[in-house]
Amino acid sequence: MPHCVIEYSKPLENSIHPAKLIEAVQNGAINSGLFEPSHIRARAIAYDDFVAGYQVQNFIHVTLKILSGRDQEQKKNLSEMVLSELYKIGMGSISMTVEVKDIERETYAKKIISNH
Repeated sequence: MPHCVIEYSKPLENSIHPAKLIEAVQNGAINSGLFEPSHIRARAIAYDDFVAGYQVQNFIHVTLKILSGRDQEQKKNLSEMVLSELYKIGMGSISMTVEVKDIERETYAKKIISNH
């Protein structure tokens, strides 16, 4: 945990591989000190059709879904750590946003199936 969902404008792929976005988000989550590195899940979704707004051509929006129980300061630090790592990539004119959403522990279900 967490589940990191990276949404971004497809034209970004002309200058950066999605794996770099995933790596930056993972590093930010690790730097927050809230999660074991092996528990971080990340995935990236490209959008062909979008309006970025703010007179920029591209966007990245990260949603960090975490189990409930963290305080506001921890969540704020998490979003700032992720945003900082994305900023380090140096992507020019872009809108970057990060949000943290709680997953209620009482309703979350998980099963890992391993076929060895």
